[in-house]
Amino acid sequence: MLHFRPVIWERSHQELEVTSGEWLAGQAAPLLKRRKRLERHKALALWRQKRQEGWMPCEPQWQPPQPLQWPHWR
Repeated sequence: MLHFRPVIWERSHQELEVTSGEWLAGQAAPLLKRRKRLERHKALALWRQKRQEGWMPCEPQWQPPQPLQWPHWR
């Protein structure tokens, strides 16, 4: 499982964060294994390679963490 997210998107320089994970039996979401930053052309090359291997796009499998709820002190 791979997730691509832009982290730098300027005219002269673009990078994406690539998150990889692995499905484990009985788990609702894949286990996060690794994150790395790639230049845009390298991220596109990785996606092309995965598509040639039979990978397909899917809905997001990870949900962003919820913000912490701090108690309100009076």
